[in-house]
Amino acid sequence: MDQVRAAFRDECVRLEQVLRDLDEADLDRPTPCPPWAVRDLLAHVRTGAGRLASMLAAPAPERAEVDAAGYFGAAKFAPEVDRDRIDGARREARELPGVPEVADGFARAWRAADAAVAAEPPGRPVRTRHGDAMALTEFLRTRVVEVAVHGLDLADALDRSPWTTPAAAAVVVDVLTGGRAVPARLGWDALTVLRKATGRLPVTDAERTALAEAGIRRLAFGG
Repeated sequence: MDQVRAAFRDECVRLEQVLRDLDEADLDRPTPCPPWAVRDLLAHVRTGAGRLASMLAAPAPERAEVDAAGYFGAAKFAPEVDRDRIDGARREARELPGVPEVADGFARAWRAADAAVAAEPPGRPVRTRHGDAMALTEFLRTRVVEVAVHGLDLADALDRSPWTTPAAAAVVVDVLTGGRAVPARLGWDALTVLRKATGRLPVTDAERTALAEAGIRRLAFGG
């Protein structure tokens, strides 16, 4: 838990720094997650980063049943779920119209979640909005995935170099590969793993074969 929480904090602090350096026009740039503009994607990230605060305030399920990799199942990216995710983020984005509001909103959300996590044991089960029962540490790993991977989308939208922190990259690679080593012959660095495994970059037939031979399956991962 300490490593995962540190990765979550590192990645959120870094994104918060980026947000405070934006100008108003940046919020309306298109992103690699259409139809979202930057402001919409940031609303989605803010909600995801802060979700644990309300989850930990709710009664705990009896036991955990899903791990971080299992959380990213295809059902979560069905058309009706995607529509709700897209429309919800766009509605929330309208509530925070400017850069200061966006930055402050993200800061409040992730810091509230971090404080809630600090008050609970790592094995404490939580119930996700999709109904999954997960250990707190496992769900926090999914939050690192969300903030880090969408950080790549935001960096692309803002024409900036990726700011992914080493701690977050290590957590995300572990989730995406199931802890298995990526074949050295692929020559992928951590950011390439993140992009390839989540559909941000195409995977060739040869790469797919190498991943399968290593026991690595691609996750279902949407916006």
